[in-house]
Amino acid sequence: MGEQLSQVLEPIAAWFRTLGVPEPIVHWGHPVMMGIVIFVLGSFVAYMGWRSRLTKDGEVAAKSRASHRQLAPLMYLFIALGYTGGVLSLVMQHKPIFESPHFWTGSSAVILLGINAVMTFGFGGDKKESFRTAHAYLGSTIMILLVVHVVLGLKLGFSI
Repeated sequence: MGEQLSQVLEPIAAWFRTLGVPEPIVHWGHPVMMGIVIFVLGSFVAYMGWRSRLTKDGEVAAKSRASHRQLAPLMYLFIALGYTGGVLSLVMQHKPIFESPHFWTGSSAVILLGINAVMTFGFGGDKKESFRTAHAYLGSTIMILLVVHVVLGLKLGFSI
């Protein structure tokens, strides 16, 4: 199935190859950009989410929650786009897609982030606090998964 996906994406990868993008950018562009998303944006989003839950100051909680609500969708968008770029980078380098644990942790992170986003629709109901708690802990688990994803990505990057 990975080979079939590579064949579907090959025309796009071939077009990108015609742009003459230097090999180091094809090879390391995805990790650098995603590292920024995960460690800068992701850690800020997680911090703001937890800060909104843990602070006793209502004004700080409201501002933190607003920041979290504004930036979390952008983080998800950037991670989803970066996921696509990472897969395309592998195709451009003629590397197998499904054989890497990095691919599977990335896929899991995108799916779990989607689930975590859907959970927010339960914040207005009678189980509001249960959804908020599950959202917070799942989000933290996803951040840990993303750190593992980074380690596996570096391992992959140095192996190809």
